[in-house]
Amino acid sequence: MPVEEFLAIDVKPGWKKGTKLTFPEKGSEQPGRIAADLIFIIDEKPHKTFTREGNDLVVTQKISLAEALTGYTVRLTTLDGRSLTIPINNVIHPNYEEVVPRE
Repeated sequence: MPVEEFLAIDVKPGWKKGTKLTFPEKGSEQPGRIAADLIFIIDEKPHKTFTREGNDLVVTQKISLAEALTGYTVRLTTLDGRSLTIPINNVIHPNYEEVVPRE
Protein backbone atom coordinates (compact mmCIF):
# COMPACT_ATOMS: atom_id res chain seq x y z
CA MET A 1 0.00 0.00 0.00
CA PRO A 2 1.60 3.31 -1.08
CA VAL A 3 2.33 5.78 1.70
CA GLU A 4 2.39 9.52 1.08
CA GLU A 5 4.95 11.60 2.91
CA PHE A 6 6.08 15.18 2.43
CA LEU A 7 9.81 15.84 2.51
CA ALA A 8 11.09 19.42 2.76
CA ILE A 9 14.29 20.51 1.06
CA ASP A 10 15.78 23.75 2.31
CA VAL A 11 17.96 24.79 -0.64
CA LYS A 12 21.04 26.60 0.64
CA PRO A 13 22.76 29.53 -1.10
CA GLY A 14 25.75 28.34 -3.07
CA TRP A 15 24.47 24.84 -3.82
CA LYS A 16 25.54 23.96 -7.32
CA LYS A 17 24.11 21.87 -10.10
CA GLY A 18 24.75 18.23 -9.25
CA THR A 19 24.47 18.59 -5.45
CA LYS A 20 22.86 15.38 -4.15
CA LEU A 21 20.43 15.13 -1.25
CA THR A 22 19.70 11.65 0.08
CA PHE A 23 16.70 10.65 2.18
CA PRO A 24 17.62 7.18 3.49
CA GLU A 25 14.88 4.55 3.16
CA LYS A 26 12.32 7.03 1.79
CA GLY A 27 12.18 5.54 -1.72
CA SER A 28 10.35 2.57 -3.23
CA GLU A 29 9.34 -0.23 -0.89
CA GLN A 30 8.96 -3.90 -1.65
CA PRO A 31 7.66 -6.58 0.70
CA GLY A 32 10.46 -8.17 2.73
CA ARG A 33 13.04 -5.56 1.70
CA ILE A 34 14.38 -2.34 3.18
CA ALA A 35 13.02 0.73 1.41
CA ALA A 36 15.30 2.29 -1.18
CA ASP A 37 16.99 5.65 -0.64
CA LEU A 38 15.36 8.65 -2.29
CA ILE A 39 17.94 10.88 -3.99
CA PHE A 40 17.36 14.41 -5.30
CA ILE A 41 19.93 16.03 -7.59
CA ILE A 42 19.97 19.84 -7.74
CA ASP A 43 19.67 21.45 -11.17
CA GLU A 44 19.98 25.17 -11.98
CA LYS A 45 17.44 27.20 -13.89
CA PRO A 46 18.83 29.97 -16.10
CA HIS A 47 18.12 33.42 -14.66
CA LYS A 48 17.25 36.48 -16.78
CA THR A 49 19.73 38.74 -14.91
CA PHE A 50 22.37 36.64 -13.18
CA THR A 51 24.79 33.95 -14.33
CA ARG A 52 26.92 31.82 -12.03
CA GLU A 53 30.73 31.74 -12.13
CA GLY A 54 31.84 29.35 -9.40
CA ASN A 55 30.45 30.75 -6.14
CA ASP A 56 29.80 34.20 -7.66
CA LEU A 57 26.76 35.65 -9.37
CA VAL A 58 27.60 37.86 -12.36
CA VAL A 59 25.62 40.60 -14.10
CA THR A 60 26.64 42.08 -17.44
CA GLN A 61 25.18 45.44 -18.50
CA LYS A 62 25.57 47.57 -21.61
CA ILE A 63 26.06 51.28 -20.99
CA SER A 64 26.66 54.34 -23.14
CA LEU A 65 30.07 55.97 -23.64
CA ALA A 66 28.88 58.99 -21.63
CA GLU A 67 27.90 56.73 -18.72
CA ALA A 68 31.25 54.94 -18.92
CA LEU A 69 33.17 58.23 -18.72
CA THR A 70 31.08 60.15 -16.20
CA GLY A 71 29.83 57.46 -13.82
CA TYR A 72 27.00 55.02 -13.69
CA THR A 73 24.69 53.59 -11.06
CA VAL A 74 23.77 49.92 -11.27
CA ARG A 75 20.30 49.12 -9.94
CA LEU A 76 19.48 45.46 -9.35
CA THR A 77 16.91 43.36 -7.61
CA THR A 78 18.68 40.60 -5.69
CA LEU A 79 17.56 36.97 -5.72
CA ASP A 80 15.89 37.50 -2.35
CA GLY A 81 13.96 40.56 -3.63
CA ARG A 82 16.04 43.40 -2.17
CA SER A 83 16.82 46.52 -4.23
CA LEU A 84 20.53 47.09 -4.62
CA THR A 85 22.06 50.38 -5.79
CA ILE A 86 25.74 50.33 -6.74
CA PRO A 87 27.30 53.69 -7.70
CA ILE A 88 30.35 53.39 -9.95
CA ASN A 89 32.42 56.56 -10.03
CA ASN A 90 35.46 55.15 -11.85
CA VAL A 91 35.94 55.40 -15.60
CA ILE A 92 34.47 52.18 -16.95
CA HIS A 93 36.45 50.40 -19.66
CA PRO A 94 35.76 47.19 -21.61
CA ASN A 95 35.93 44.17 -19.27
CA TYR A 96 35.58 46.43 -16.19
CA GLU A 97 34.47 44.48 -13.12
CA GLU A 98 32.92 45.82 -9.93
CA VAL A 99 32.83 43.36 -7.03
CA VAL A 100 30.13 43.84 -4.41
CA PRO A 101 31.28 42.01 -1.26
CA ARG A 102 28.80 39.90 0.71
CA GLU A 103 26.06 40.21 -1.89
